[in-house]
Amino acid sequence: MYKGYLCLMLHAHLPFVRHPEEEYFLEENWLYEAITETYVPLIQMFERLVKDGVDFRITMSLTPPLASMLQDPFLQFRYIRHLEKLIELATKEVERTGYDSRFHGIALMYHRRLLEAKELYVHRYHRDLVKAFKLFQDMGYIEIIGSCATHGFLPLLSVNPSDVKAQIHIGVDHYTKTFGRPPKGFWLPECGYYAGVDQVLKEAGIRYFFVDSHGILNADPLPRFGVYAPIYCPSGVAAFGRDWESSKQVWSSKEGYPGDPDYREYYKDIGYELDYDYVKPYIHPAGIRVNTGLKYWRITGNSEHKEPYVPDWAREKAAQHAGNFMYNREKQIEHLSYHIDRKPIIISPYDAELFGHWWFEGPMWIEFLARKMYYDQKTIKLITPSEYLYEYPTNQMAVPSTSSWGYKGYNEVWIEGSNDWLYRHMHKAGERMKELADKFSPFLEKGGGSIYKRALNQAARELVLAQSSDWAFIMKTGTMVPYAHKRAKTHIGRFTRIYESLMNRTINLDRAWLAEVEDRDNLFYDMDCAKYYTSNFKPKIVSAKKQSRERSRFNRTNNAKCLTS
Repeated sequence: MYKGYLCLMLHAHLPFVRHPEEEYFLEENWLYEAITETYVPLIQMFERLVKDGVDFRITMSLTPPLASMLQDPFLQFRYIRHLEKLIELATKEVERTGYDSRFHGIALMYHRRLLEAKELYVHRYHRDLVKAFKLFQDMGYIEIIGSCATHGFLPLLSVNPSDVKAQIHIGVDHYTKTFGRPPKGFWLPECGYYAGVDQVLKEAGIRYFFVDSHGILNADPLPRFGVYAPIYCPSGVAAFGRDWESSKQVWSSKEGYPGDPDYREYYKDIGYELDYDYVKPYIHPAGIRVNTGLKYWRITGNSEHKEPYVPDWAREKAAQHAGNFMYNREKQIEHLSYHIDRKPIIISPYDAELFGHWWFEGPMWIEFLARKMYYDQKTIKLITPSEYLYEYPTNQMAVPSTSSWGYKGYNEVWIEGSNDWLYRHMHKAGERMKELADKFSPFLEKGGGSIYKRALNQAARELVLAQSSDWAFIMKTGTMVPYAHKRAKTHIGRFTRIYESLMNRTINLDRAWLAEVEDRDNLFYDMDCAKYYTSNFKPKIVSAKKQSRERSRFNRTNNAKCLTS
């Protein structure tokens, strides 16, 4: 009999980056690297577990920007082009390292992995990885939760309640269209919580969300079970708190598993190390050296000296670390079960891109953990939050404290000296968006011109794209800052141009420009975004019973056959 549960939560998100105006765009590599190094390995891992009959549960988010990019034919085409260049480079690497026993086996490994990635991406799932993740959700192995429209940091958008409502409701509607069912759970971007946002989640039909540890531990009143059981907000929406111990054990590069000397070194890539003329065809056409994903060294130690990577050693370490993680969670559960009147749940959330991209062996570690938990013990079991709420529908009521999972735990990362200038522009644009929606909605409801509806929708798209927390985060961390500045200013500029044209009734003069920005910023292309900003907007509340009825009936046996065919 299991004494408690573990919820492994993977937050998969990337900012919306799509630039058809240029043949090659450097920041689009963020998506291509994540597909090759994180999303494909995760899907391959799910396939193996299902094929071997391992019963597992993983909770995931796929944010609307990420899901939209994964399903965009333009970006799908560019990714295949990117992947084929990598396969060409890996083929040359196999030949180049042929007489070097230290690196030849690694080159063969990369070549094989890239060919397998192409087979999965092109032939098995026909370029649509969202459908692949949906498959495993429909089979009951993973639970995909919703998130905001563009990962807006809600505590700093709450100056305009309409901005918060739009971010949440657009995100929920996009999820429902994408996955064929409403989401049960929700990922607040950056775990950014403030009192009252749970009421908006309830209006959108959400049953639970996640906060950081101190959001629960500082709740009012103090939670009886700490972070090891959810609390119900006054709205009735459940809040699950992150377990600090299990989280730090994985994500910390210094104290956690990813810093082990036998794991692959991320920061030594042949795109920077090999002769320029050799790698030139595989880096940016402007000559900018970039990561290729082909790395031959292990972490070794803190010095600049690095030893060759040995995959067998790394695999053994991943197995050991999975066993160690499971052992520590077992001891946690055994201790907690004596003090709690229910089975405790340990919430362990991570950025999905940690696994595979930053920590090469990460997907391998998850697979070892799932197998060990299924076969080697009976103390703790993988579970999703909705399954836990089904088992324990009665929980303590409390109000979480304002919090985030950023540095120092509050808002500092997203509003400080490098990025605070953003908010006066976003807040003003939010006021103006509501003004536009209230003014033109009656006109459109009476059959007004479609050009106005298109302009309103594009204004809403430009606003939510400007609100992405990624731009403030990039400015704070100091990486790709000019790009973040340009994106924020571009979206606010486009929004302002539409606003002024609509208020002056001159939008008909800008049809060509509007069509161009619709093509560039085509997020939520089939959605009436502007309606979420109107004063008379009434959200659709989806009951748990209706969610259950709408859930598609999926034959697990047939899908298992699809995975192995």
